[in-house]
Amino acid sequence: MEFQDYYRILGVPRTASQAEIKKAYRKLARESHPDQHAGDKVAEQRFKEVNEANAVLSDPAKRAKYDQFGKDWEAYSRAGAGAGAGGANPFGPGGPFAGWTGFGGGGRSGSGTGPGGIRYEFRTTGDAGAFSDFFRMMFGDESAAAGEPERFSGGSGLDEMLSRMGYGVAGASPGGGRRSRAGAGQARLAPIDVTAEVSLEEAFHGTSRIVDIEGRRLEVTIPRGVDSGSRIRLTGKGPDGRDLVVVTKVRPHPAFTRRGADLEREVPVTLREALLGGEIPVPTLKGRVLLTLPPAAQNGRTIRLKGQGMPRFKGDGTGDLYVRVRVVLPADLSDDAKKAATRFLDLVDQPDPRT
Repeated sequence: MEFQDYYRILGVPRTASQAEIKKAYRKLARESHPDQHAGDKVAEQRFKEVNEANAVLSDPAKRAKYDQFGKDWEAYSRAGAGAGAGGANPFGPGGPFAGWTGFGGGGRSGSGTGPGGIRYEFRTTGDAGAFSDFFRMMFGDESAAAGEPERFSGGSGLDEMLSRMGYGVAGASPGGGRRSRAGAGQARLAPIDVTAEVSLEEAFHGTSRIVDIEGRRLEVTIPRGVDSGSRIRLTGKGPDGRDLVVVTKVRPHPAFTRRGADLEREVPVTLREALLGGEIPVPTLKGRVLLTLPPAAQNGRTIRLKGQGMPRFKGDGTGDLYVRVRVVLPADLSDDAKKAATRFLDLVDQPDPRT
């Protein structure tokens, strides 16, 4: 049967969380359900594929084997289950190597954990060369050559092959000595993504959030300087020891616009301040600072306040704050004010800015 890419069928990445897989499955199942496509064989086949993909990817154990072994995942699952049913001994009755003990003098021994956590032990008799010949015959592994007994008990020999079939092996060495192989053959599960929404002030100062992971509440520290899309990885904090990736989303701010580590904001000034200059109080995320406005500041002029922006999420230092001047003209002038403004403007003799 042709190998089915279950992630492609559901339209999700290999790092998709269980919630994303569930959402994609529900959407596709509705779209391709036979009730909506009576007599459509293509839709019926599509519906079957979607259900098959969901049955594997929604089950953490099946998904782990699928991610590790790909198209061979079912074969390895059956081999592991069959060995477990045979007493969890790969060399015992019902095991994948039942009867393979006649290798002559010498021998190898080992122990491990089969499917379901059942402990097993095995012992073979024979020299390394004879077993290597068997290994090559069965699996075509040229690395298991005669005279390399440590390969038999190490990372790419029998113990690795048994691990792939569902056995957690404590490797063997000549004379029956054992050495640990914790975690051999186990697939690394995809991390779980969760979203944490914060305000710009919280992103500036740092904060914490309580996230709910399959009914388990976990407090997560949000460092200073995060932006929308920043990723905080917590190793082993998710279910089944999976990594947890917190993706932050910073809410828009009514006064500040963010450009990376830099901030922008607008500050209104009076006509007097714009004409004559002065010290203008400017709110920042640290507090108020005084901006020295030069005389004759044009409307829309931008002035940089160094170091008044956001702390950098990765790296040292902070960004800058860019202040844009907005001149607010006086309204409801009295007759005397209008006459005074006329006299003043006659003295200024401003050229036409449109020419």
